[in-house]
Amino acid sequence: MADAFPVVPDRATVVAPGDLTTLVELLFFAYRDFTGEADELLAAYGLGRAHHRVLHFVRRHPGLRVTDLLGILKITKQSLARVLTPLVDDGWINSRRDPDDQRARLLVLTGKGHDLASRLADVQTARVRKALASGRPGSGLDEAEVRRFLFAMISDDDRDRVDVLLCRPVEQPIEQPMERPVARPARASR
Repeated sequence: MADAFPVVPDRATVVAPGDLTTLVELLFFAYRDFTGEADELLAAYGLGRAHHRVLHFVRRHPGLRVTDLLGILKITKQSLARVLTPLVDDGWINSRRDPDDQRARLLVLTGKGHDLASRLADVQTARVRKALASGRPGSGLDEAEVRRFLFAMISDDDRDRVDVLLCRPVEQPIEQPMERPVARPARASR
């Protein structure tokens, strides 16, 4: 049986200049494969892409405030709660009060969460490394040009925030899961 996608040598290099629809299509395929291997790892734990995004940013920015994570992901509190609650309950992430602002919650990976987030990052950085090395023989792709292209794809009004986020120093403390407090019964209304 013939392959659904026949191999065409250097197909990406013969796309007509200015054919932006093909570039968009390539982005779809690249994203599919970039996330596919990670999806397989996550599925083994009953997790998905939304969990992956949270694990990624908490790994890169230990002590990340929940409100900052909401801004990074551009999702609602309710959507984040659906993803974050099982990550905390199952011991992937610790959530603790910010000592400087008791209303705020800080997120840090546990050892288990750090191990999974690192495995996911390893799979995806290997794919990026391979793609960067796939340029012209002996030259590879220019990483700086790829970074500029990806950065330019970010909305104008969000670039400054992303730039600040990418420039933050990265630390990776590992914590043991904290005991979750037992829920208190609701107080009867008077």
